[in-house]
Amino acid sequence: MKNILVPIDFSADSINALEHAIFFANSINADVSIIHVKKNKNFETPFYFKDFNLSVGKSLDNFMGILVNKFKDKLKNKLEYKIRQGNVYKEITNQAKYDDAYLIIMGTHGVSGFEELWIGSNAYRVVSNAPCPIITIRNGFLHKKLSNVVMPIDLTKESRKKVPFVTELARLFKFTVHIVGVSEVKSYDVSKLNSYCSQVEEYFKNKDVKYIKKIIVGSNKTDILIEYANKVNAELIAIMTEQPSNTAFWLGPNAQQMVNHSPIPVLSIRDQK
Repeated sequence: MKNILVPIDFSADSINALEHAIFFANSINADVSIIHVKKNKNFETPFYFKDFNLSVGKSLDNFMGILVNKFKDKLKNKLEYKIRQGNVYKEITNQAKYDDAYLIIMGTHGVSGFEELWIGSNAYRVVSNAPCPIITIRNGFLHKKLSNVVMPIDLTKESRKKVPFVTELARLFKFTVHIVGVSEVKSYDVSKLNSYCSQVEEYFKNKDVKYIKKIIVGSNKTDILIEYANKVNAELIAIMTEQPSNTAFWLGPNAQQMVNHSPIPVLSIRDQK
């Protein structure tokens, strides 16, 4: 049984991520685990429950249990919670390894009075170290059916390592993949880039995946990719988190910029080598 892990800091962002996770889980027949990592032993009523005037429960276990009871009927399979203490991103990634998680889904910008806000400050650390693909979502992006997914391609072989996982999702959700070769002006061999995109195109043909191929050029790759994704009403952008080559497209800082600024959810896949 596949498992989706959702970090919770009781912010609106993290609750929105849980809603998305339930949609994904129901579509791929997966369980969902929610996790909260305590940074210290201090405890106060989470902001989420203050907002809804829920004063039931006096412990973290009580509040996590309330969340499970609130959302479990929306999920076809099992919803459970886990509480860990320590370094936030390390405990989340360790739990993902322990659960052999298929996917992590988390918010990017929490707004919470619970302990010290950690969703925003730890999102990229989780993305950089996750043992599985991770989807990061801003609170303003509400759940939508997956119809269009944008997948950028560059000249490195690492860029194409995300293709199998995107293909797997495309076959499950029946969405259209936009194969987007993105180049900064005069910085890439556009002809070679087009050739690499055509290789991905052929792969999708053999896997019976719907696709659209596009080459776009501009001065800031992140900006022009987000602009294109908005234009085609994409619900997801799929990237690699890190690439070793000096000519790589999705280096850590660029991936961080995408995770932090994209209004559209971002699927980040780490090269496990």
